Amino acid sequence: MAPEPWLSLLDATRQLAQDIAEKIQERNRCQRSGESSAKINVAIRSSLQNLREKIDQLKELLLRAVSTRQITQLEGDRRQNLVDDLLTRHKQLEASYKNEGPEPDMTRSSLMTGGVKRGVTNPWLLEEPEETRGLGFDDLRQQQRRIIEEQDAGLDALSSIISRQKQMGQEIGNELDEQNEIIDDLTNLVENTDDRLRTQTRHVKMVDRKSTSCG
Repeated sequence: MAPEPWLSLLDATRQLAQDIAEKIQERNRCQRSGESSAKINVAIRSSLQNLREKIDQLKELLLRAVSTRQITQLEGDRRQNLVDDLLTRHKQLEASYKNEGPEPDMTRSSLMTGGVKRGVTNPWLLEEPEETRGLGFDDLRQQQRRIIEEQDAGLDALSSIISRQKQMGQEIGNELDEQNEIIDDLTNLVENTDDRLRTQTRHVKMVDRKSTSCG
């Protein structure tokens, strides 16, 4: 199975950074011995430009892979960290080329496998998460698909719960409307009964007065 283009470009970019570091060390040796280093400086400047172009290409390809979901977001974040480390390495090499910082670490094993020199932790070493360790591109894509399916199922369940709550709210509203109508009817009935009682009371009083007069 052919290696993924992004990973192949990453390896080539790392190798270019290592080659630049070796050229800078060679330039510094020439300067210390009094030899001419003009030709080496030209090669270093060209290589630094090439390194930046490769890093920009890595960023563009990574953005495209994440936006089209060719890789998981987790893998995208991991690769972004690798690109950020390359940008840092590029700045370190530029500073060393301009004699603005220490000479670059020339130990190939330290650069590529995470060794330590001068007390500085190798920025290339990144701990891969357990859930993606050992997985190939197809496995990562299937894992991403499962994550998306689980998220979709969760959204469907949430939508169902919201729909039920909305229906319950509508039923409660309808019940309140019916109760309000019943209360209005009872109020009207009480008022009518009260009116009849007052009328009957007046009639009784009138009859009582008439009976008293007749007596």
